[in-house]
Amino acid sequence: MSILFAILLFSFLIFIHELGHFAAAKLSGVQVNEFSMFMGPAIWKKQKGETLYAIRCIPMGGYCAMEGEDEDTDNPRSFQKAAWWKRLIILVSGAAMNFVAGVLLIAIVYAPAEQFVVPVVDYFEPGCTLRGEAGLLEGDRILEVDGEKIYVSGDFSTILSMNPGDVHDVVVLRDGEKVELNDFVMAKAEYPNEDGTTSLRYGFSFSIEDATFANKLGYVWNTSMNTVRLVRLSLQMMFSGQVGLSDVGGPVMIVDQMSQVAQSSPTAFDALMNMLYFGGFIAINLAVMNLLPIPALDGGRVAGLLITTAVEAVTKKKIDPKYEGYLHGAGMIVLLALMGLIMFKDIFAIVKR
Repeated sequence: MSILFAILLFSFLIFIHELGHFAAAKLSGVQVNEFSMFMGPAIWKKQKGETLYAIRCIPMGGYCAMEGEDEDTDNPRSFQKAAWWKRLIILVSGAAMNFVAGVLLIAIVYAPAEQFVVPVVDYFEPGCTLRGEAGLLEGDRILEVDGEKIYVSGDFSTILSMNPGDVHDVVVLRDGEKVELNDFVMAKAEYPNEDGTTSLRYGFSFSIEDATFANKLGYVWNTSMNTVRLVRLSLQMMFSGQVGLSDVGGPVMIVDQMSQVAQSSPTAFDALMNMLYFGGFIAINLAVMNLLPIPALDGGRVAGLLITTAVEAVTKKKIDPKYEGYLHGAGMIVLLALMGLIMFKDIFAIVKR
């Protein structure tokens, strides 16, 4: 069931992404020749007006084919004939729909919540050296750690783990004013547990707030913004060499992880909520990744649109869109090759396990 749910989720995300392009194109007066779910030969199709609607047999991807998308035509309703700002809206609409879907999925997950843990210091354990006027105090709301905003309480440990060492720059909100704790020594220490053992921790706990409607809206938005930030942090780690190809996963790994999460959930309801949260996380990730300025992605097309619009405004000469089409075609080949490599890596890892 979890695998079926994951497949349906990906299909849903593809559908709403292409629906975003489709709706924006129609509203902008651009002719849409085909609106297709998936790739490959069609298993169902229907012509309605100027648009062919189709469902294809390979459950991967999909597309909204617009007139004159990668070439210039005489059709006054072609993509290239539309105003540059209309083309921009059409290009970003797919990612926007994915982002909205992700936020809504996270909202569904947090709708039943009664309380939230917030990054506000509640109390210190006896002997905690972090407490003091030059350190942390009860009621401090942690705003930033090492230059990164703390959206939700879980960000605190995540950001600290990404910056090795015990010295950090912390910004807190104290009595309505920002207080900067630069080069603050924040080291873990041994603290006793209820069962008589000890464990390493910072020695303070965060507060709990009632999940009012306003708090839920704020928590959903902060969680969404945190997810966007995680994409940037992941890319930073890749470029810095902290993670490699072995740490990168594709749809196969995502389906496998969703299955594991569902199986480890104590109840069917918990499994559903966990998978919906996973779905929201993936939807927002897709939205951000799709807007990266990489050929074949919407972000690459946006970059191409802005560059060509600027060049044409200066030179007063029209640039043939076929050249940009060649670039995106080459980018698609590289992207599909990378996706294939990651897919085989994920399958091998699952079989080996």
